[in-house]
Amino acid sequence: MVDSEEMKKAEEQYSANSIQVLEGLEAVRKRPSMYIGDVSERGLHHLVYEVVDNCIDEAMAGFCDRIDVSILPDNSIRVVDNGRGIPTGMHEKEKRSALEVVLTVLHAGGKFNKNSYKVSGGLHGVGVSCVNALSDLLIAEVHREGKIFKQTYSKGKPTSQVEVVGEAEDTGTIITFHPDSTIFTQTIVYKYDTLAARLRELSYLNKGITITLTDERELVDEYVIDENGNSKPTGKQIFRSESFFSELGLKEFIGYLDAGADTLMPEPVGISSDKIIPIDIALQYNTGYSEKIYSYVNNINTIEGGTHLQGFKMGLSRSLKSYAEKNNLLAKLKDPLAPEDFREGLTAVISVKVAEPQFEGQTKTKLGNTEVTSAVSQATDAAMSNFLEENPKIARTIIEKIVLAATARNAARKAREMVQRKTYLGGAGMPGKLADCSERDPEKCELFLVEGDSAGGTAKQGRDRKTQAILPLRGKILNVEKAAVDRAFDSQEIQNIYTALGVTVAQEDETGEKHMDLSKLRYHKVIIMTDADVDGSHIACLILTFFFRYMFDLIKNGYVYLATPPLYLVKKGKEEIYCWTEEQREQAALSLGKGSDKGYTVQRYKGLGEMSDEQLWDTTMNPEKRRLRQITIENAAQAERTFSMLMGDDVPPRRQFIEENAHYANIDA
Repeated sequence: MVDSEEMKKAEEQYSANSIQVLEGLEAVRKRPSMYIGDVSERGLHHLVYEVVDNCIDEAMAGFCDRIDVSILPDNSIRVVDNGRGIPTGMHEKEKRSALEVVLTVLHAGGKFNKNSYKVSGGLHGVGVSCVNALSDLLIAEVHREGKIFKQTYSKGKPTSQVEVVGEAEDTGTIITFHPDSTIFTQTIVYKYDTLAARLRELSYLNKGITITLTDERELVDEYVIDENGNSKPTGKQIFRSESFFSELGLKEFIGYLDAGADTLMPEPVGISSDKIIPIDIALQYNTGYSEKIYSYVNNINTIEGGTHLQGFKMGLSRSLKSYAEKNNLLAKLKDPLAPEDFREGLTAVISVKVAEPQFEGQTKTKLGNTEVTSAVSQATDAAMSNFLEENPKIARTIIEKIVLAATARNAARKAREMVQRKTYLGGAGMPGKLADCSERDPEKCELFLVEGDSAGGTAKQGRDRKTQAILPLRGKILNVEKAAVDRAFDSQEIQNIYTALGVTVAQEDETGEKHMDLSKLRYHKVIIMTDADVDGSHIACLILTFFFRYMFDLIKNGYVYLATPPLYLVKKGKEEIYCWTEEQREQAALSLGKGSDKGYTVQRYKGLGEMSDEQLWDTTMNPEKRRLRQITIENAAQAERTFSMLMGDDVPPRRQFIEENAHYANIDA
């Protein structure tokens, strides 16, 4: 029982004065993760997207066709658009400039007035004000009414009045901000490739808009394409920059996503409708085995799908099945078709514009508007039925692939059931090579997927037997990007991974989404540990491809990691320094050599087997010292394209990727 005197004190302390009211943008600074997801690298980049989304809203309203994004030398971001410019006049209710209201008040903006914006990505109205709150400096410059207006802010509060600083012949808004390092404590360094992926995506979703990205932090060599299609250096150095523009929109997006695929159609099918809501869809079939569908609502990537995705799948299946039955193309099929059979080898992008979208959760990852299902389903069914009737040869090729998919699915069922039986047997059915840990709390357990028996033996000797399990993998596992599902489940190594983890094979739910049952997952850290050489990187890529295609929920929940063994050991006498980069090796050599290139030795680790069990523990497995890289998917479409291109059959796109990125690579001799 709690002492009555203590209860009395507690009651006295919990008074009206205990209720804390956070004014202005203090709530955002107090709980930033509620507004931008988190304060890691992902949240840092989300700040840019919030500002760019405002520009896209102007473009969707028909007032903007150019957006320029720059990463400045100090990791500030500058976003320029040629829209109407944020209003700067006096706000009647707030008694201050509308510009200041937009930048300092949550749920303030033109997006709640449907006369200003018909649809908008940032319907919570917290976008640019959140960016302001989480920046130690923000400068707003507005070109409007022939004048240039300017105001500065720090941590969400204005540090100057709205001032007229010049004359302007154009219109638009320039937002420059620097993220607050007291909020983003992990990093405030922006990644060019992460921003480029999102901006490229936006250009496809909003055709006719030019979006540029420039990195002013360092100069790179300039290249030009000669008459033979080869890239050659000009001898000049420029800021790294790209311009994104799409004339055809989603059809070009499909071409980009399927760059490494052998397609079954001369060009993607485009579906457009605006009877109930604006619907834009593009789709294409290829000879692969993966299903790649991306859905968007008002430019927001709904990674968990929703009613628009459900409607698309219904309409697609209905049109294909109807055509196949009408033309007697299913006569040889013994078993009934399943919904997923219609989507094997399909690449599709669905984009809808909804005036009042109902998202499940603040993160806006799943659409809930029920009226969207029938609208998308009807539009897809009608358009695909017409396409199939007008293109009988292509239609037959697609139906043949669907029949083959159904046959392979039925063949895979037995192998999958075998995997499931082993999984449910528990410890008695564990793979023979698995050295399990004694702990049974999954949150404390780790599974190392190790390349080869030799490294596996070293890892077993060096591990913490209580919390760390070791599963050696023989050679290179199956490249599932090139294999049908029945071959994947026939693979002994893949069966061993399922069995060791204790998870089920992903199954479709009533909405058509595939999910795994993770309730019996035995380890909350699955760590891929391979040699630090080209072969080791390839094996890691094969394993990641398997996880991406068959165990995406593990990646989504943050359970998959890459171990990073050191590349070098620099040694002088009893002094040892492990190094993970070339720069660290040079610094260690200078430190131990004291300015001389004598007196120290450098060992290059090309395989885990070259280390003793103590060294492997100290550098790669010890939770207090190791360096783990968590695998996350920031942009699913970009990740999809990369896996397809690098692990698929088509060579030219892969060669082009290597040529464009060769100067970033570190190749072992």
